[in-house]
Amino acid sequence: MLRAMFSLPFELMMALRYLRPKRTYVSVISLISVIGVMLGVAVLIIVLSVMSGFSKSLEEKLFGFNAHLKVFSPGQPLSDPDRVADAVSKATAIKSVSSFVIGKVLVETQVQPGESPKVDAPWLRGMDPNIKSDTGIRPDQIIDGKFDLRGNGLIVGREFARNLNITVGDRVSIHSPRNVQRLRDSSKKDGDEAVLPEEFTIRGIFDVGYFEYNLSVVICSLANAQDLYELKDSVHGLMVNLADPFQAPQAQEELQAKLGFKYEVTTWYQENSSTLDAVMVEKQVMFYLLFFIMIVAAFGIASSLITFVIQKTREIGVLKALGATDWQIGRVFLLQSVIVGVIGVMLGCVLGLAGVIYRNEFLDLMRSWTGFELFPKKIYNFNSLPAEIIPNDIMIICGGSILICIIAGIIPAWNAARMRPVEALRHE
Repeated sequence: MLRAMFSLPFELMMALRYLRPKRTYVSVISLISVIGVMLGVAVLIIVLSVMSGFSKSLEEKLFGFNAHLKVFSPGQPLSDPDRVADAVSKATAIKSVSSFVIGKVLVETQVQPGESPKVDAPWLRGMDPNIKSDTGIRPDQIIDGKFDLRGNGLIVGREFARNLNITVGDRVSIHSPRNVQRLRDSSKKDGDEAVLPEEFTIRGIFDVGYFEYNLSVVICSLANAQDLYELKDSVHGLMVNLADPFQAPQAQEELQAKLGFKYEVTTWYQENSSTLDAVMVEKQVMFYLLFFIMIVAAFGIASSLITFVIQKTREIGVLKALGATDWQIGRVFLLQSVIVGVIGVMLGCVLGLAGVIYRNEFLDLMRSWTGFELFPKKIYNFNSLPAEIIPNDIMIICGGSILICIIAGIIPAWNAARMRPVEALRHE
């Protein structure tokens, strides 16, 4: 009978009526509850989007400098790279294959007499400049000089050049494991034998956007690297680039079955698992920590509803005396919690997405006002704050927030539903 009197369901109509803004203490608490839900959702969306952006940007930097797959012969050089490369290139989803040589060397700067040289031990990476591969240095990553590995040309990272105080055109000496072995052998002989290091000229300085690579990697031609390691025509392995880097596990299984266990195939994720897993763990930890904001907002909703139930004791008694069931009374207050949650989530979603879209403008504004840089470029190696909006994350945040709001309204709704008309009207 009650339901037929109104176009809206009885419970929804009463919930909307009770939530109508009034100059009361309960209305203020309800408004604070909505703001709490809104801020919780907005912060979650912004933080998780930024963490996802960090993860994606890091993967892109790893993709740009590393191979998606590497093929090598465990414990020894790859003596037949052309034959193996031909077999690898015939597999599905393979985009490019190139040989590489990589290992530790000692780099020494050349200085004037009386000055002390600077020394560092980077990873030397030999690559064939004639093979166009997506696993090398892009032209836009050369910040000084040019990509020129002809002769004894050397390309070094920005941080490496800064530490050794070298620029384009400077010459450096490279001591390879071959030189160390010759020095050891000469020390066992009676006569003195001079073992001279190889001299290289700095032709370019790169910046791949990743501090570790800029600091600890230098690049020369594949032929020079083979000479330094006395490999002749052998190489340390093959770098394989895929059309889709996330298909690396499937391609790894296919190549491993095709090449046999004489060769080992590794993926980009295996080589960088510690870094990528750390970013993923940080994202998950931030998600769980920040979700406590929603729990705090839920306590605000529960507090306002409990107070509201007490204030509406007489009306609850009247409604029950007129025939309203316990379930209808409970749903009135439960719908209040749902409405507060939905409004807060909707506003928070809009605010969060706006914050993600205009994040860099906000950071520039904060820097101009306070002089404080929240995400220094020198530390994070990003020209702008990265972010990626993942629909699944947004759905989990919004759905979880509404669920918490519903749970917060269960106890007040249950207390209102179990109230008896006689008890509610006893003191009226």
